[in-house]
Amino acid sequence: MHTPERPGHSVRAALLPGLLILGLTAACGQGGGAAEPADDGSASAAPQAADPLVATYDGGLYVIDAESLDVVADIPLDGFNRVNPAGDDQHVMVSTASEFRVLDTAAGELTDVAFEAPEPGHVVRHAGRTVLFSDGTGEVTAFDSDALGDGAPETDTHTTEHPHHGVAVELENGELLVTLGDEEERPGIQVLGPDREEEVARNEECPGVHGEATAQDEAVVIGCEDGVLIYRDGEITKTDSPDDYGRIGNQAGHEESPYVLGDYKTDPDAELERPERVSVIDTASGDLKLVDLGASYSFRSLGRGPDGQGLVLGTDGALHVIDMEAGEVTDSFPVVGEWTEPLEWQEARPTLFVRGGTAYVTDPGAKALYAVDVATGEVTAETELPEATNELTGVETASA
Repeated sequence: MHTPERPGHSVRAALLPGLLILGLTAACGQGGGAAEPADDGSASAAPQAADPLVATYDGGLYVIDAESLDVVADIPLDGFNRVNPAGDDQHVMVSTASEFRVLDTAAGELTDVAFEAPEPGHVVRHAGRTVLFSDGTGEVTAFDSDALGDGAPETDTHTTEHPHHGVAVELENGELLVTLGDEEERPGIQVLGPDREEEVARNEECPGVHGEATAQDEAVVIGCEDGVLIYRDGEITKTDSPDDYGRIGNQAGHEESPYVLGDYKTDPDAELERPERVSVIDTASGDLKLVDLGASYSFRSLGRGPDGQGLVLGTDGALHVIDMEAGEVTDSFPVVGEWTEPLEWQEARPTLFVRGGTAYVTDPGAKALYAVDVATGEVTAETELPEATNELTGVETASA
């Protein structure tokens, strides 16, 4: 999960979105509206959606059939909620005000499995492990991603010295990379050994540490207000931004690419900066390039294509495709109309979620959802939804 700074600090009661489960195929055609409810009116009677997506909306859960895009179930869920992949092909993590809940997309319902977490923050999936971070307590909870199908999984926990808006990543060798900070500042990261007793590495030269992404050869990138930290092979290195204040707070990685896509902001005093440049970090060389899109974007605009290409949903309504090695925009596909990022991060705005070769784009103003072929820019499926959506995610698939 790439939870933003202030855009997306932690879960707070602001709006009242619930959840929307969407199943899409890449087949052409228009989706339908609401279908007749199940005979007994229960969520468990809903047909199973194929490779479902999950999106938040104001009031509950819609389950949408994968082929017809018809709404087949409506499950109420109050509060401002956030969604992230759980790491398997069936479940999604739902962040409420005080816990991470597990959504079973096959059954179309929330399960009884929940992880207590005041101010639940980032959810990170890597190397078969899912790691949850509670901003309110600083507690890190890790478990096998494929264990959710068996009920409550066995967990490992670690608690940071101070609660803060943080993130943690568990690596394949069992090391835990975790942010350092408190309510006043977040200066860097530390890496702990598999026993969580030994400190492998530490760096406190990363003011405003935020966000994470994993790249090829298990290089982990962490954002700073003046560049990024890169952890790889037991060492932490710093890549500086070209500006004194060049904040990178949201990143999108691809585990078969050495490049990480990041946002890029240069005005520390802005109420809401609307940047038109993104950053490309080469984790092998440590180089950082800036790419001008010609349009602004939001914290829900970054994604990666199946071949590692960078994808950014601009406020011009286009999906911009970036050649990460060259550091340049190669295509711009129109998808939605022009839009403006709202001042409040909880408010809905067009959102991008990429899985495999398909980019899913929401347009809350039109209550629309589009499936876009990343390679050609063709809109392969679209539908009008009963309510405007906010966040968008999905289960993991073999092609993702």
